[in-house]
Amino acid sequence: NVVETQDHYKSRWRSIWIMYLTMFLSSVGFSIVIMSVWPYLQKIDPTADASFLGWIIASYSIGQMVASPLFGLWSNYRPRREPLVISTAISVAANCLYAYIHVPHSHNKYYMLTARALVGFGAGNVAVVRSYIAGATSLTERTSAMANTSACQAVGFILGPVFQTCFTLIGEEGVTWKPICLQLNMYTAPVLFGSLLGVINIILIFAIFREHRVDDMGRQCKSINSNGEGSDVLDQNTEGSIDHVAVVALNVLFFVILFVFAVFETIATPLTMDMYSWTRKEAVFYNGIILSVIGIESVIVFMVVKTLSKKTGERAILHAGLLIVLVGFFILLPWGKKLPNIQWQEIKNNSIPGTAPTEMLAPLWSLQELQLPFNHTAEPVGCPVTQSWCLNTPMIYLAQYISSDVLIGLGYPVCNVMSYTLYSKVLGPKPQGVYMGWLTASGSAARILGPVFVSQIYTRLGPRWAFSLICGVVVVSLLLLEIVYKRLIAYSVRYGRMQE
Repeated sequence: NVVETQDHYKSRWRSIWIMYLTMFLSSVGFSIVIMSVWPYLQKIDPTADASFLGWIIASYSIGQMVASPLFGLWSNYRPRREPLVISTAISVAANCLYAYIHVPHSHNKYYMLTARALVGFGAGNVAVVRSYIAGATSLTERTSAMANTSACQAVGFILGPVFQTCFTLIGEEGVTWKPICLQLNMYTAPVLFGSLLGVINIILIFAIFREHRVDDMGRQCKSINSNGEGSDVLDQNTEGSIDHVAVVALNVLFFVILFVFAVFETIATPLTMDMYSWTRKEAVFYNGIILSVIGIESVIVFMVVKTLSKKTGERAILHAGLLIVLVGFFILLPWGKKLPNIQWQEIKNNSIPGTAPTEMLAPLWSLQELQLPFNHTAEPVGCPVTQSWCLNTPMIYLAQYISSDVLIGLGYPVCNVMSYTLYSKVLGPKPQGVYMGWLTASGSAARILGPVFVSQIYTRLGPRWAFSLICGVVVVSLLLLEIVYKRLIAYSVRYGRMQE
């Protein structure tokens, strides 16, 4: 081990900043088209229905879930620049494919599905990013670095839709370059912008990024990834085994945290349409504003958490975050007497309460960004009578909904950062690529299953069942945290090399 020089310190932090940028760009790649996927899909392929949209939204997470452990494994044995550059190049190519899906004469929806799955596959590099940051920071720097990483990810999710909104000024027709069959319009411009950002990212990885590794005390170590050297460069710090009980527990907790947030995002639009008689356009607009405010709240929380964790420790903050999320969902339970407005127009179709038509069973994630393709003057609003629970479940007041949004927007980022930080500390000095890959994969699985779960439970049984089950899941995860609480300590502390 070598005491760190000033040059090494500067180079190490420059490389970490490039990782922050990679994280930011990967989340922009996801969110920059999310508002326009549905109208674009209807335009290029009239055969696509709302349930196919559900698959397109999910394909990103499926791609990421498959790729994360693979890129993680790759980054354990080879220079990390390789998986970073290849994954970013896949995303750039996938975005270019998305810009050309209007060209084929048939099966356009499958080309869109492929493009989004490949963008997700490229985003599997977040496992590489997090494992690099874990290995290139000391224990004292780790929480702050992980919080910055999550903040960059959150800012990417917020700014993606903002970029998309700016590109709507180009309009649906836009301009066409005949020689290369390229249509530049409000649907293709965002992905081409995403490709440009990806190319810039690749250039910066080549120009600035260097492999660095420090031990838990912050002393310089030789990195297993530099110039493909063998495992003989691993120093004596890696003696001792990883606590796999703690690792599995943190994977489960991380799954729950992302599952709960995916449910919350998915339910927002249908819930507000049912409870407050908002039209589809109003629901997308108001919830868009609410989610943006939550995004800003999250970034502030990430910054506060860095200071707070030094005083109380990560485990206590994770505990508090889960409790806040629990209270947030508990508030959402219907308590009052007043029933929501019923959408009686449905009865014309001779629908019988209790029988859900097929379109109600399409995952609600598909309704999340649903915008009216044409101007409905008399769009039916209120709680559809086809959802039999509408007739006997009290409404959730707007004050309840807003309070819940604020609490979940506070609890979620806290849990997110703390689970990543604790995970990297438990793993210790060994290369963390594969483990970070599994953590990212469990988060992706939660983002796939959350919307499916909530669309089935909410549509058939209503908000009381849906939110009670979520509260139950959070209570179980709090119990799990209690059981493994003493094991969630840094590797160096566990083996007596450092004091907690």
